[in-house]
Amino acid sequence: MSPLLRTLAGYSWRLLAVGAVTYVVFVVLGRFHEIGLAVFLGLVVTALLRPPVALLSRVLPRPLAVATALIGAIVLVLGALAFVGETVASQWAHLVSEFRDGLDRIQQWLAGAPLQLDPHALSDAQAKIGTYLSSHRSTLLNTAVTGAGRLVEALTVIALALFCSVFFIHSGDRQWHWFCGQFPDGPRQRMAVAGRAAWRTFTGYTHGIVLVAATNAILVGVALLLLGVPLAVPLALLEFFAAFVPLIGSPVALAVAAVVALAVKGPVTAAIVVALIVLIGQIEGHLLHPLVMSWAVSLHPLVVALSVVTGAIAAGVVGAVVAVPLVSVLWSVRQSLRTPVPPG
Repeated sequence: MSPLLRTLAGYSWRLLAVGAVTYVVFVVLGRFHEIGLAVFLGLVVTALLRPPVALLSRVLPRPLAVATALIGAIVLVLGALAFVGETVASQWAHLVSEFRDGLDRIQQWLAGAPLQLDPHALSDAQAKIGTYLSSHRSTLLNTAVTGAGRLVEALTVIALALFCSVFFIHSGDRQWHWFCGQFPDGPRQRMAVAGRAAWRTFTGYTHGIVLVAATNAILVGVALLLLGVPLAVPLALLEFFAAFVPLIGSPVALAVAAVVALAVKGPVTAAIVVALIVLIGQIEGHLLHPLVMSWAVSLHPLVVALSVVTGAIAAGVVGAVVAVPLVSVLWSVRQSLRTPVPPG
């Protein structure tokens, strides 16, 4: 066999092996994606709560410090959700009235110059939407029932994530040392180095993305309050959670705010909100991410974009959220393993 064929054969079986391993990994993750998501959320909670637990452990026993931090975090999240629900409920009737008036204004504006759309066509479109909803009521009901099942799955994942986070926060270091101790000295040292690098990158990314999301939410909330757009606080909270999807999350959340502003306040306010989308995108891309994230995550923006799109294609919104920290951790592990480990 010629050297060229021998080389090609060597690369071929390696590619086949990598492809087989990748396929198995995706099959396993697809079969047990709820467990993987719960472990990921548990790690996020651990990264966020370990600093306050370390502070509380100075005056409290560690189990009590873990319980105090977790209960405080749960109360904070539930309080924020309750506040948002109360805000929406108190403004709902007024908001529906403003939406109807706003839709009429939008219809008049579209029918006037320069667009001059046929008002009958707009009325027909509204009638068709109403007819569609009426004729597909059973389908919508089945979708709602499916959504209820999804809610049960989500609550199960959250409960498992909290359960995992309790053990990760309380004794995660001991668990990792025990796991590494099951291997010989050489691989154990490499795994310890890789684990430290992975956790450092993951915690840095988690803290950084939370800070970026909080900054975006504050900017959006203040701007919407100044513009008089209703539901400013829920829209700011939507912006906070959307910021966890890099590059595309914030524009989508602000687009929702622009639609609300267009229906309630008119095209001028909506145009200001669109300008706000551009401004916050520039602040996030050129100021917040370079300052907050560069020390923890060293990825080119193209890699971030490809990771988000690939994750979204593979696993929807969850994949888009998990993709960047996963790629960052893998890259950090690779960089750490390239450095020789000192003996002993």
